[in-house]
Amino acid sequence: MQRVIVIGTTGSGKTTFARALAHRLGVPHGEQDAWNHQPDWQVAPLAQFRAQVSLFTAQESWVMDGNYSKARDIGWARAQTLVWLDYPAWVVYPRIVRRTLRRVVTRQELWNGNRETWRGALLDPEAPLRWFWRTHWKRRREIPELVAGFPHLRLVRLKSPGEAARWLQSLNG
Repeated sequence: MQRVIVIGTTGSGKTTFARALAHRLGVPHGEQDAWNHQPDWQVAPLAQFRAQVSLFTAQESWVMDGNYSKARDIGWARAQTLVWLDYPAWVVYPRIVRRTLRRVVTRQELWNGNRETWRGALLDPEAPLRWFWRTHWKRRREIPELVAGFPHLRLVRLKSPGEAARWLQSLNG
């Protein structure tokens, strides 16, 4: 495994898992959220975002996380393995709530100086607390069809955090 994409619904732990996988494999990790969210929560221009994905995935080995369709044709085409963290809603939503509370209370910087706020967490339609309800079940339906469009990808579908931990542990790093 040299080029891996980690996907999953918001709050599934894509970045945490991808970092651990990259560390285990000894390869660079790339986070699409960091490339997409510019200062003041501005979305990166499409060309800039795609260039970053292209630059990162041009490397020989890597692990990248993110669900962005606007660069799927680049990342998925170059990946060998797609790891799908496909956890049930009852596992993911409490994680999102805890993570959001922690980020707001601690004023944790996410990307490029951005921090979650109470107002943003509760009112922004793209904030994880709300985004989850719009995308979780839709993604579960559409991912198998999307993967079918990239027949070269080896799909690893992990359905629980325990299964993900065991799979990660099984890899020879």
